[in-house]
Amino acid sequence: MMTTTGMSADGKADFTDLYHRPDPRSYYRTLGALEYQIPQRAAAIFDAVRRAQRETVPNATGTVLDVCSSYGVNATLMRTDLDMVEVYRRYADPALDDLQPEQLADRDRKYYAEHRRADAPRVLGLDIAAEAVAYARQVGLINDGWAENLEESDPSPALTQGIQDVSLITITGGVGYVTEHTFGRLMQALPQDRSQWVAAFVLRMYPYDSIAETLAEHGLVTERLDGETFPQRRFESADEQQATLRQLHSLGIDTQGLEDEGWYHCTFFLSRPAEDVEKLPLDQLLETYRS
Repeated sequence: MMTTTGMSADGKADFTDLYHRPDPRSYYRTLGALEYQIPQRAAAIFDAVRRAQRETVPNATGTVLDVCSSYGVNATLMRTDLDMVEVYRRYADPALDDLQPEQLADRDRKYYAEHRRADAPRVLGLDIAAEAVAYARQVGLINDGWAENLEESDPSPALTQGIQDVSLITITGGVGYVTEHTFGRLMQALPQDRSQWVAAFVLRMYPYDSIAETLAEHGLVTERLDGETFPQRRFESADEQQATLRQLHSLGIDTQGLEDEGWYHCTFFLSRPAEDVEKLPLDQLLETYRS
């Protein structure tokens, strides 16, 4: 059953309620029905980016900050041997229906520990949804996490201290909810003597220019992966699709074969210091490490 609370101002289905529950069963069941898959599509590229950074940047720590982390779905794919099909299958199991959230958390903690990679990176989570962040932390999907709204205020001292060793910031589909304000505040809070990269999958309806300009103020050059888009999920309704098509067409973006076919699509951007880009341009990075 779809669980929405109407439409947002940009015409997207509003799933806000899913992020404010004590466990992720409704989140995965609702988005699974829409074949939400951008974290899976992003996983191989994030892996390539992490490998490239580890092998080419001397002071890279390997610590990842996932922005709009929700219940830790990106962290799941980075830190375990599971894919999204397996995760969807788990939470669709009727045997979980009668469990209390604490009981599910106990089972999930053991389940994810059994599937954790030996080389699992340290992943931190940032989201405004406190219950989602707390669950991901409780079951060990993220090493630490914070529920803060950096669109409206500066990072707390706890968040600032907690992200000091971050080398890579990731986001899949959260741009639009967060803007250059969040990225600017994050970059301001991060140490200036360490190279940070930002890897972002962005719905095509949202221009990335303002974020790229903000990152440029902090010394990062943004490259876009051309010639490839990544399906995020199916549209929840015809109204959602039509609103998206209108917005894309107003931006002069061709939707044929993509959004016309009933799917949101994302573009990938990678922002890095200029010397890192010169050393290993994005196309070469992916060709070298995406295997």
